[in-house]
Amino acid sequence: MNESLWLRRGLWLVVGTMAYNLVESVIAIWSGLVADSIALVGFGLDSIIELAAASVLLWRLRVEARGAGAERIERTERNVHRFVGITFFLLAAYVVWQAVWTLSRADAPSESAVGIVLAVASLIVMPLVAWGKLRAARAIDSPALRAEAKETLACTYLSFALLLGLVLNAALAWWWADPVAALLMVPWLVKEGFEGFEDDKTTEGTENAE
Repeated sequence: MNESLWLRRGLWLVVGTMAYNLVESVIAIWSGLVADSIALVGFGLDSIIELAAASVLLWRLRVEARGAGAERIERTERNVHRFVGITFFLLAAYVVWQAVWTLSRADAPSESAVGIVLAVASLIVMPLVAWGKLRAARAIDSPALRAEAKETLACTYLSFALLLGLVLNAALAWWWADPVAALLMVPWLVKEGFEGFEDDKTTEGTENAE
């Protein structure tokens, strides 16, 4: 299969990710507010961040497909990485604050069947999409697409943490499982935030060396 075909597949996979994340964010935030679930709201906000990252990658891939130079793309991408990194930190701070507040008040969230279905769907869809992106990234030798594919794969972990908290709350009335599940997202959110700036420093160091 030639490189141009894989590039088109990569573009469609990114577009599909954007559409899914948009729907996912709306459902997660809405059902999270209805059920007073921090984990669901946090999951929805994370979907918005992933949507923003996919949008930037889509722009970059489309420009590359048109044969444009990479210098301006890389400069813009560094600025976007900083923005996304800061957003990850803000999201982590929100999740921690809300989780601690809920635990201190012993405020139990309501059961959310919609949230459980959404988490199961993401557990099925995200690994398949990530696998397709990784194949496309390898075929066209695109580090950007490979990184975004890993971000999509990381959504699987968040989906599992979300599902665990929602099921334990619904089946065993473990109200604290929801904020604890939300807190399980924090290390990954912080890691992604730092990686945005680390990628930026690495690129700057390479440019200085040149």
